[in-house]
Amino acid sequence: MKITVISDTHLRPGQPISILPVPLLNMLKQSDMIVHAGDFVSLDCYNELNSMNRLICVAGNMDPPELKNFLPEHTTFEIDKIRFGVTHKGQLSSTNVTGLGYFARELKVDFLIFGHIHTPKLHTIGDITLLCPGSPTSPRLSEPSAAEITIHNRKVSAAIVNFQGDVCDSISFARSLGRK
Repeated sequence: MKITVISDTHLRPGQPISILPVPLLNMLKQSDMIVHAGDFVSLDCYNELNSMNRLICVAGNMDPPELKNFLPEHTTFEIDKIRFGVTHKGQLSSTNVTGLGYFARELKVDFLIFGHIHTPKLHTIGDITLLCPGSPTSPRLSEPSAAEITIHNRKVSAAIVNFQGDVCDSISFARSLGRK
């Protein structure tokens, strides 16, 4: 299974998702699922992604009331006995991920996806993996980015994918996770 993870798209009403990097659009279409960690910023963006593929998502601090009224603040899901959590704003600091580790333990997840900081991060704390895909449209101190998670036989691989025009490169991580 391949999951494309994005966050902080910040597309204003009327802006189509076709303005996202072409390699990202291909990833979104070809994946089995999309996870969005908040800050769509418009209902249009949510609707386009939702019509493109299976979408698991949460509301972000910049999302309009029409999204905040029906999207959760955080959510969990399970694939191949691996528990995932999704939240937008997991902590105040972009450098210290301790708070996210505690939050992941509260949610009882193996893998926590978060957004808000607009900078990609792939980090482990003990047996928990933390992933922020960054932002494909308004990155901070980084290239536009997203992430890809691959799950096969209870093994999880995650990669940050940076977009530079029509090319992309990645930083990868792999480990076996899941509850028995």
